[in-house]
Amino acid sequence: MNLLRPVSCLWVAATLSLSAADAPKVLPIGSPAPDFSLPGIDGKTHALSEYSSSKVLAIIFTCNHCPDAVAAGGRIEKLHQDYKDKGVSVVAINSNNEIGLRPDELGYSPYGDSQAEMVPFAKDHGWTLPYLYDGASQSFAIACGAQSTPHVFVFDAERKLRYTGRMDDAGRSKAPVEKSYVVDAINSLLAGQEVKEPVTRSLGCSTKWLTKKDAVAADQAAWEKRPVTVADLDAEIAKKLRANTSKNLRLINFWSTTCGPCVAEFPTLVDTARRFETRGFEFISVSFDPKEDRSKVEKFLTGRHAAVVKENEKALQEEGRTTGNYHWTGGNPDKCAEAIDSEWTGALPHSILVSPGGKIVWRQSGEVDPVELRKQILKALEG
Repeated sequence: MNLLRPVSCLWVAATLSLSAADAPKVLPIGSPAPDFSLPGIDGKTHALSEYSSSKVLAIIFTCNHCPDAVAAGGRIEKLHQDYKDKGVSVVAINSNNEIGLRPDELGYSPYGDSQAEMVPFAKDHGWTLPYLYDGASQSFAIACGAQSTPHVFVFDAERKLRYTGRMDDAGRSKAPVEKSYVVDAINSLLAGQEVKEPVTRSLGCSTKWLTKKDAVAADQAAWEKRPVTVADLDAEIAKKLRANTSKNLRLINFWSTTCGPCVAEFPTLVDTARRFETRGFEFISVSFDPKEDRSKVEKFLTGRHAAVVKENEKALQEEGRTTGNYHWTGGNPDKCAEAIDSEWTGALPHSILVSPGGKIVWRQSGEVDPVELRKQILKALEG
């Protein structure tokens, strides 16, 4: 008897009208598993029928960016390892679409939720379980009613839903897991018993539906309207920037409009400022263009929308500053190096991370790797 329920065209069409306030209902206990056919990070397409011989199928909707999903990464792989030889299949599915995310929602992981970024995310967490992408249409996530990341759905041998909710009570804690609902559910099913707690609330970042794209576009439009300013920089001001009496982690970047790698990496730096804007982070740019090229500097920064994020406006006021962009007008560049980073050789671009109190915790000469930069920022913020 075929107990699989195909994901119909109606589900796919539903993504076009779905809103955050009208999220799909969670699949009721006892419902048959919706069918799926989704691409995995292994380059293959995976379908529900692939797991037909499994005694239990645990589907975990998750993603690359959410702090709850990131914290659960190791526990998801452990679940797979603990039960892979017991007739249990654990499958992770990225239910988010990257265009449904604002930059400021990406400040807890070096990765976004694109299909391409699933590969390094899985590698970082040592994943050997299947990791599939449903972000293109989100049809399977809608069929199941995936509310957040992570959200677990456990199906029995007949592919009827027996548990849905959160993995455990660990949250973002690194301490040992005291209560695991998914483990209890799997163990009950393997023992031929009813699941005592068949439904719990999932807990994590809400699923980023495709329909959020308009709100994201509006956020981007508002950002592009923010004013971009530039101020002169001399040795005295440079010393204050390095001293960093604020509570923010600072990324200071030396650059020039005539430096190819500087121009190439600059959008990444602006994006980084927006990603971490709610986490106590500030981006400061220092141009070493000639003094007479101020108009070129201003035009470049305006074109890259290098504005101050709202979260930092108050901090700047408290320091008596008006901008995060500076133009070196203090003469000999050695004076700037002595004030900010004596290890700078003069090669552009050059970037440093300065913690509150003035300690340099990371530096990079040459174009930055975006993922490595984000990893270093997270290390400094969470270390």
